[in-house]
Amino acid sequence: MNNRLFLTQTDTTIGFVSQDASKIDRAKRRLPNKHYIRTVDSLNTLRSFTRVPTAHKNRVRRAKRTTFIMPNGRSFRVVKGSEHNLLLDRVGWFYSSSANLSGEGYDEVYAKEQAEVVVTSPMIQRGKPSKIYRLGMCRIFPIR
Repeated sequence: MNNRLFLTQTDTTIGFVSQDASKIDRAKRRLPNKHYIRTVDSLNTLRSFTRVPTAHKNRVRRAKRTTFIMPNGRSFRVVKGSEHNLLLDRVGWFYSSSANLSGEGYDEVYAKEQAEVVVTSPMIQRGKPSKIYRLGMCRIFPIR
């Protein structure tokens, strides 16, 4: 189940999620040298991947729909209170990306053709992406 490519409503948009980043690369026709955001179901899962700098622990704990680029260069978003948690809680984490060709808009037919599993729930293309911050050991830098 974990290594399949899912098309689902994430906490921010309709997206492709998988624990195999190469499947998302193929679906988006994207070069494999870029990193994806990892969505995690809890702070415990986040701790298994990276250490949150002490100065930012409360910010990360309280954030909603916010992606953090950690000092190690990897991006994470803790998903809470979303329908996406019904899937995410079963596996702990996913690589996540919008369900479209790289640089293009969302095309429902294309997205369904690429996905191995389509999670059916009311899918809503939201206009507002997550906020993104780069965390230093003491400072925070807004990216988006």
